[in-house]
Amino acid sequence: MATLAPADARVHAAEIHANGYAPGEWEARVDLAAAYRLVALYGWDDLIFTHLSARVPGPEHHFLINPYNMMFEEITASSLVKIDVDGNPVGKTDQPVNPAGFTIHSAIHMAREDAAAVMHLHTPHGQAVSAMRFGLLPHTQTAMIAGHDVAYHDYEGIATDLDERERLVADLGARNAMILRNHGTLAVGESVGACFVRLYFLERACEAQVLMLAAGRDNLNDPHEDVGAKVAMQSNPKGMGMVAERLAWPALKRKLDRVDPTYKN
Repeated sequence: MATLAPADARVHAAEIHANGYAPGEWEARVDLAAAYRLVALYGWDDLIFTHLSARVPGPEHHFLINPYNMMFEEITASSLVKIDVDGNPVGKTDQPVNPAGFTIHSAIHMAREDAAAVMHLHTPHGQAVSAMRFGLLPHTQTAMIAGHDVAYHDYEGIATDLDERERLVADLGARNAMILRNHGTLAVGESVGACFVRLYFLERACEAQVLMLAAGRDNLNDPHEDVGAKVAMQSNPKGMGMVAERLAWPALKRKLDRVDPTYKN
């Protein structure tokens, strides 16, 4: 029987993954499962609610999302459900899915070619800032890094109305993070890693804001007006995406490997 050269063997393994997934899908599954586990590790989960989604590489409009009956700490690469743009499962699955929960995600995935991943949270700090009339204040370095790339969308009720998608996409525009007023936080990324790191900065900024407002807004030190523009230039979306993808995301996955590597199953 003919043998494959080492390079051919690698290509063959990628095309016919041991778990039977198409090229690129298994890698997307592993990264998204890692993101779910990291959300749980940082205490950002909300029981089984909220969603992180990722586009499956390829010409079809297929996406990965969590089964609707699993805690985020239980998610594995193989347990993720593949769905279409309407949130319906692709192929046979015994796992329940929540099509309504994909309303926000589907709008962004379909409107933004660069939206390989979309993540939405209901953390206490994110919800607290979403309920503040003035939104995210530029009083910490983290807030300045996140804030220049943040959009806002007014609350319209639980996101089951498909008509809301157009307004949400219009409000997001070309930005990569959003505060859903009276609701929570959201991030978009050209990769799972870039999306997660953007969400991390936004969540940390919200947490710091809740803590600093305990001193009273009148007691806050206002940064110079020009420094915000400088930080925006220093933390432009393209540069932050590269830092996330090449440095922070691999480090986060190594951290997760030390804690519990079963997300790869």
